[in-house]
Parts: sequence; structure tokens; C-alpha cells
Amino acid sequence: MDRRAFLRRTTAVAVAAAAGSVGAQVSGTYSFDVVRERAVLPGLRSPLRVALLTDLHHGHHVRTASVRAWVEAALEEAADLILLGGDLVDQTPGVDPVDELMAELTRLRAPLGVLAVAGNHDHGRFRGVGPFAALLRGAGVEVLVNRGVTVRGDLHVAGLDDYRNGRPDLGATLRERGSERATVLVSHNPDVLPDVPIDVALTLSGHTHGGQVVLPGVGALYTSSRYGDRFLAGWVEGPARGYVSRGLGVTSIPVRINCPAELTILDLEPSA
Repeated sequence: MDRRAFLRRTTAVAVAAAAGSVGAQVSGTYSFDVVRERAVLPGLRSPLRVALLTDLHHGHHVRTASVRAWVEAALEEAADLILLGGDLVDQTPGVDPVDELMAELTRLRAPLGVLAVAGNHDHGRFRGVGPFAALLRGAGVEVLVNRGVTVRGDLHVAGLDDYRNGRPDLGATLRERGSERATVLVSHNPDVLPDVPIDVALTLSGHTHGGQVVLPGVGALYTSSRYGDRFLAGWVEGPARGYVSRGLGVTSIPVRINCPAELTILDLEPSA
């Protein structure tokens, strides 16, 4: 069963259970946390700040005003590099047209660029990555589809096509990474992690929404991952190191329970 069907069938039960649970919070649907993380990244020669925005799901439940707030918050962080982790649109179109989304993404600027990968909803909405990539290019965003780009002498960023609906080729994606610099892999779906070489310094993902609906004593009702909650959110190992964002938007149902939306700021440092 996919996320949409599962969440629709369980929403009423989840909300009722959460409402009766001590400390349960129905929050984060149209508010968000700025989550700040620090880590050492082997291969870096100078510090790096990365802003990760993923799972915007602009469409049926997420309007342009929400995207505008996320973009403004990201710009306030003065990141060196901005990464968009896929599912930027929802598979179900909303009231706000997609050109409004692109107008907001055009505002994103960073010294090392703004890079994106496609998610399963992007593929589903546009019936392939080509139209999606063309729109983003018009907004000044470079889409990485099974390829990488060296954005700084000590940093290579690689982007994998969606693991579920795309045509992912991990070998091609990492082919140009080299061994003399740090490699950051962006994959919308964290299920790729068990296949990622251990010398890839960091893999960044979204897709799980952190569960979106998380009940006390029960956990996430659905993660959209074949590994259950192994790669649910935060720092994970597959054994390669990864970070999974809870994402910013929602899909299927307009609610988050005990799972706030997340704009991720990563301050990465060279190894000693």
C-alpha cells in the first residue's frame, strides 16, 4: 500500500489517538523548525554551510505562501550551498500554479549554487524528469540526474535520480567524484544507503517525512521505505553515513503529528 492510501485510511484513528495522548502535538503542518546540525566531513579543506530543503509538495495541501516562508528562512542562513531534495511538487496539483513555485525558487541564491534532485512525486506529476528539470533550469536551479558536479576544489556534489520512479544509476552518479575531495550524494529516497560506497562522505535524503504521523508508544505509522524506520529521520548509517530530513511539506493528508516540518542547516567542518 502506498503512503497516500495508508495515511487516508489511518488518519481518523491517528488523530484520535494523538488527541488522547499526553504530550502529543498536532503541529508542523504549516510551521517548521530550523534544524541545525554539525559534522566533520572528510575531504573538506574549509568549513561549509549547506541548506537542505526537501519534500515541499507544493500542490494540493501546500500553497505558495508556505514555500515563500521556507525560501526566506533559507536565505537568512547565508548558506554556501543550497540543495533541494526532491518532491518539490505534489502529484496532485493545487490552486497555486507551478509557475508560482518556480518564482519562489528563483529567489534562492548561494555562492556555490542551488542544486536539486527529482523525487517520486516530481516524476509522477511531470511524467518524467525532463519537464521538471527544464522548469527548474528556468528558475536558476541545476538538476542533477545520475551525475555530479564539483562545486569547490574540495567538494563534489552528486545527484541520483529517484530510487522509486526514476532510473537511478549509482555508478554513473558517483563516477566523477575523485578521491581528493569530499563527496556529498543527494538522493531523494534514503533506501539507496545500503548500496552507497563507504567513502562517500555524506548522503542527504528526505522522502520519509519522518513518518509525518508519529504516535506515542507506536512510532511512525508509515515511512514509505522498504526498510521501515531504519532511515526514518536524522543521522543514519547504511553503513555509509546519511542524514534524512523530515521535510517541509505534507502529502495525502494536511497534518503532521509529533513530527514537525524541517528546514535543515548543516555546518560541515574539515577533519583535523
